[in-house]
Amino acid sequence: MKLRPLGDRVVLKQSVAEETTKSGIVLPGQAKEKPQYAEVIEVGPGAVVDGKLVPMDVKVGDTVIYQKFAGSEVKLDDEEYIVIKQDSILAIVEK
Repeated sequence: MKLRPLGDRVVLKQSVAEETTKSGIVLPGQAKEKPQYAEVIEVGPGAVVDGKLVPMDVKVGDTVIYQKFAGSEVKLDDEEYIVIKQDSILAIVEK
């Protein structure tokens, strides 16, 4: 199955990385607070404002930082995704 967002919504896959403490203890992803950055998996067509389509600022493959309690968590085919509106994205991480 595939998620196709509507309007100005974006589907994100949250980055979960293990972290090692200074003493060498590995903390699994569930033991710490989730990061607020994720990879863009799908992008909607954009919002319609005054009858005109406003294009999206993000594209598939971008890494973004988003607001802490934004969006809805969705589980599909044993994968977890977050569906948020584009205005909940704070920044695009450029490498």
